[in-house]
Amino acid sequence: MKHLIAPSLLSADFANLQRDIEMINGSEADWFHVDVMDGMFVPNISFGFPVIKAIKKHATKPLDVHIMVENPDRYLQQFKEAGADILTVHYEACTHLHRTVQAIKALGMKAGVALNPHTPVNSLIDIIEDLDLVLIMSVNPGFGGQKFIENTYHKIPVLKDIIRATKSNALIEVDGGVDLNNYKKLIESGANVLVAGNTVFSSSNPVQTIATLKKQE
Repeated sequence: MKHLIAPSLLSADFANLQRDIEMINGSEADWFHVDVMDGMFVPNISFGFPVIKAIKKHATKPLDVHIMVENPDRYLQQFKEAGADILTVHYEACTHLHRTVQAIKALGMKAGVALNPHTPVNSLIDIIEDLDLVLIMSVNPGFGGQKFIENTYHKIPVLKDIIRATKSNALIEVDGGVDLNNYKKLIESGANVLVAGNTVFSSSNPVQTIATLKKQE
């Protein structure tokens, strides 16, 4: 499959959020990446359900919602109601991960699991067949604009082998420090979805930057 691009709205201009949403609607981007932080699981707070509902109202592409929160089971129904199409929880935040994944699917959303940089991908061997998405964090979660962690290049092929061995349909998504210098190497390593925040929204021509990120030579 051709890789997907999911611009991260954490880097958008919140005073002009509808404008930025419509820019992504008109671009070659595939998903909207929406980062939700609670100030406890990660040392930052982003936005909640009213903003997600506002995004959903104008978005014409799926909402890929990544929740960096403690005890995410409390909020699954609300994320569904707010408009999440894909809901990704953190491996490190879920005591009963299988139960959480099944609950997400029962609500009609696709289920993803995110791994912090220090978490090995083989932690997911026993659940990979149930997942639609694995999100490899290539920075420590909590803030945009961080430096890419090089070990990510080694984790992707290992995860790819696990997915093949288990005949899972999970996509591999990479989030953090993705830019015009490393996106090709990430795709070559086996990534299916690239999240790009600062690279897109700090660009003088975001639509062209998204088009460049979509190129596969």
